[in-house]
Amino acid sequence: MRLLPLLVGFSTLLNCACPQNCTNTACLPNAKCEIRNGAEGCYCNMGFSGNGVSICEDDNECGNLTQSCGEHANCTNTEGSYYCMCVPGFKSSSNQERFITNDGTICIDIDECSESAACGDHAVCENVDGGYNCSCKEGYQTSTGKSQFTPNDGTYCQEVNADCHLDNVCIAANINKTLTKIRPIKEPVALLQEVYRNSVKDLSPTDIITYIEVLAESSPLLGYVNSTNSAKDALSNSTLAEFVKTVNNFVQKDTFIVWNKLSVNRRRTHLTKLMHTAEQATLRISQNFQKTTQFDANSSDVALKAFFFNSYHMKHIHPHMNVDGDYIKIFPKRKSAYDSDGNAAVAFLYYKSVGPLFSSSDNLLLESQSHDNSEEEERVISSVISVSISSNPPTLYELEKITFTLSHIKTTDNSRSQCAFWNYSPDTMNGSWSSEGCELTYSNETHTSCRCNHLTHFAILMSSGPSIGIKDYNILTRITQLGIIISLICLAICIFTFWFFSEIQSTRTTIHKNLCCNLFLAELVFLVGINTNTNKLFCSIIAGLLHYFFLAAFAWMCIEGIHLYLIVVGVIYNKGFLHKNFYIFGYLSPAVVVGFSASLGYRYYGTTKVCWLSTENNFIWSFIGPACLIILVVCQRSPCSPVPSRHHLDLWGSSCCACIRGNSLPLHRQQCLPGDVHFLIPVCFI
Repeated sequence: MRLLPLLVGFSTLLNCACPQNCTNTACLPNAKCEIRNGAEGCYCNMGFSGNGVSICEDDNECGNLTQSCGEHANCTNTEGSYYCMCVPGFKSSSNQERFITNDGTICIDIDECSESAACGDHAVCENVDGGYNCSCKEGYQTSTGKSQFTPNDGTYCQEVNADCHLDNVCIAANINKTLTKIRPIKEPVALLQEVYRNSVKDLSPTDIITYIEVLAESSPLLGYVNSTNSAKDALSNSTLAEFVKTVNNFVQKDTFIVWNKLSVNRRRTHLTKLMHTAEQATLRISQNFQKTTQFDANSSDVALKAFFFNSYHMKHIHPHMNVDGDYIKIFPKRKSAYDSDGNAAVAFLYYKSVGPLFSSSDNLLLESQSHDNSEEEERVISSVISVSISSNPPTLYELEKITFTLSHIKTTDNSRSQCAFWNYSPDTMNGSWSSEGCELTYSNETHTSCRCNHLTHFAILMSSGPSIGIKDYNILTRITQLGIIISLICLAICIFTFWFFSEIQSTRTTIHKNLCCNLFLAELVFLVGINTNTNKLFCSIIAGLLHYFFLAAFAWMCIEGIHLYLIVVGVIYNKGFLHKNFYIFGYLSPAVVVGFSASLGYRYYGTTKVCWLSTENNFIWSFIGPACLIILVVCQRSPCSPVPSRHHLDLWGSSCCACIRGNSLPLHRQQCLPGDVHFLIPVCFI
């Protein structure tokens, strides 16, 4: 009995299925020979399936549900094995990038919001399974208009632009805030990319004004290149290309709706500043080239062509530009020798669509005599093209003339084309179209060719009627000034007479004296300040004074009519009381009108051409309205007594003629006059 366990153990050992190595059987590379159950055979390695002799295929563990990597993970099959990786937004519980599930590892959500800068500035982070969402804080909005975003799509939070209603203080604050953000950027290309990124969105009038000011402020930096000579040319090319792309954002046709929200004066001022900045910046950048260069950059509505050359290549360089059939070329002064050292840069800028924004409807030189067709208000009928030159020394490359041919936006049947340039002051950025120094060489319905002897921004203007030339305009100006001087002398004589001759003192002479004083002051201010439009504040003050004194003159004319009416109907009145009310009406009522008008539209006092009321938004009616009302009051038909006799009519005619001569003949009591005689009353004072 004691031998029984020993026999059983020996029998089990003989029949054991444990693998044993063998050496006589050849197996596949992914199999090995083993002795199992007393027999020698080939068996596939773990992760492979087959008979081990003729086939041993890789098992696809990722297709076997029992080997699934679990939720939020991806399975990747490998030869003889597999591994798992968590999907984006999740990580393994063992912090291993690759894992297998038999060790209990699972994928857990990553809390991206644990990082303080996950969403950037002025944003709130919200963690979700497999990711996160960002939303802007109160007072900020996304740059793309989305309600939720992730920073990797380029969206960021920006401050909601206050609805400035074009208020100067609000706009100035917005400009300073943007400049504070931009100033730390010292690389020209990076700076332009930042402006471009902020201006590529839908712009508001405040945005346009702000970023034009930013470009103007940053213009000196754009010409600074901090690199080796070999890299300067490439960097200058990149800067010019980025600059053209940025400027294009502000003048492409899509922005016209925004530009038209600005007043005419403000629109012109900021367009002028943009083009002035573009001209200066392109010249600065072009001067950084190290070798003779011709550079072109084009966008949808702006094109640039820049030349850089030294004195030795000057004879062989002929700067010109040709864009969409529009052509411009410069001709330098001929020099006997180009042996002086130096270099020159020439920059052409082409604005395809900006012309209509430069309305010339208030231009005295080029304004047509008729405005029957509203379409004729768009005077500029071509693109705007500019050329600028910078040479060192300045006398190295001097201009002799410029020739250009521009195509018309629309045909000019029954109208006249006119060569013009935008004449502006770099200090105020106020300007107007002028034809001085330019002459038309050829014109048809579709194109106009011109020749000019100076540099600036050029365009073709359309005049639907005969225009006033500069010589004629100067002659008319001198005639007007002479007439005003004669009028001032006559008014001064009248004032002296009414003031110092006591024997003619009466209510009528008091009225005449005040009327003459207001006319004298109005005409004096007109003579001295009507054309002093270089200083906006001073020009506005002149316009306000003219508004007041002319209204006061009309008010005293109305008083004269009322006084004559009281005499005619024979009303008995208190002279002292009447005089007091005359002065209140004559001087206080115009002050009320001017004060009310200035409080509502102070920016309409003074235009880019003359210091008078602007016609924009019908503001001129703040003068025409009260003046017409006074004329209607004076001229209105009164209830009539029986028709006056011939003697009465003769007396009234004599009285009116006396008014014209400046005499002060007393009027006796008269009957009410018919309307045709009443009409003579205002004529005396007009």
